[in-house]
Amino acid sequence: MKKLMSVFVLALFGLFGMESLSAQQHVGKLANKPLFRDPIYDGAADPVVIWNKKEKKWFLFYTNRRASDTLATGVTWVHGTRIGIAESKDGGATWKYRDTANIKYRPTPDYTHWAPEVIEHEGTYHMYLTYVPGVFKDWGHPRDIIHLTSKDLLNWDYVSTLKLASDKVIDACVIKRPDATWRMWYNNERDSKSIYYADSKDLNNWETKGKAVSDRGGEGPKVFYWKGKYWMLVDNWAGMGLYYSNDLLKWTKQPERLLEFPGKGLEDQAIGGHADVVIQGDRAFVYYFTHPGRSKAKPAPENSIDSRRSLIYVAELEYNKDGFITCDRDKPVYVNLKKK
Repeated sequence: MKKLMSVFVLALFGLFGMESLSAQQHVGKLANKPLFRDPIYDGAADPVVIWNKKEKKWFLFYTNRRASDTLATGVTWVHGTRIGIAESKDGGATWKYRDTANIKYRPTPDYTHWAPEVIEHEGTYHMYLTYVPGVFKDWGHPRDIIHLTSKDLLNWDYVSTLKLASDKVIDACVIKRPDATWRMWYNNERDSKSIYYADSKDLNNWETKGKAVSDRGGEGPKVFYWKGKYWMLVDNWAGMGLYYSNDLLKWTKQPERLLEFPGKGLEDQAIGGHADVVIQGDRAFVYYFTHPGRSKAKPAPENSIDSRRSLIYVAELEYNKDGFITCDRDKPVYVNLKKK
């Protein structure tokens, strides 16, 4: 009888233990699918998420591609773009369009803004933005990464144009290293779209160091620290390549890409691209974009609005027993980002 009671107690413990674990996995509010759709041009891409200390909200910055512009020819719809801003009051589960970032740098009549990286340091926000001096029908034109600063995340003052590895550089990512200096990764398009890096002591002056990852062309590098390692996500246009490192110098590629295979959701059946990762304790959330009209099962007509439009989603990363990161984009995601 005693043994039977023990088995019964253990069974109950197991049941409630599983419920407790499940409850932990469901902390927060169920995120929308899709998470955000731009109301201006329907072309939200390249997301980056940051806490607005003054307004006590989460801000989401994104490249606002002109997907619905019926007059655009060639790839002009991916040029002439501005940086959109969405805001969240509920910890990153739902987002509402706020505005366009006021970038106070317009040296040419026509210009293009791509792929912002936004960080905060000692009360000042820093943006490292890809700037293209015009609106072009093809990809064969120079682009720079410029440095801007802000106190409110809305109005941005120009600081400098960075001198990096070439005259065609895009997609900056910046993190603080353990020695309190800074490292930037970016895409050098002149070198087969390899990922390069540069170092800085003050966020203003950058020293180009060389190549970080070059086994396959990619863009939109995102470096983050999680589970005792540094990770770098790279958009390979076939899902997201993922590398890991202990020293931010030597990078090893994990076998499987993330967001390579289509989800089952109606608007999430194409590859995921150019992402941001937000770490919250033991949890990690990947904010990515996708072109719903580019699914292999039912592709939209080439150059149509449906083939151009893009949406932003969020998924939760998982760390498996082999020490690799996985991501199931079809799982419900409960988000409750804490203020920083």
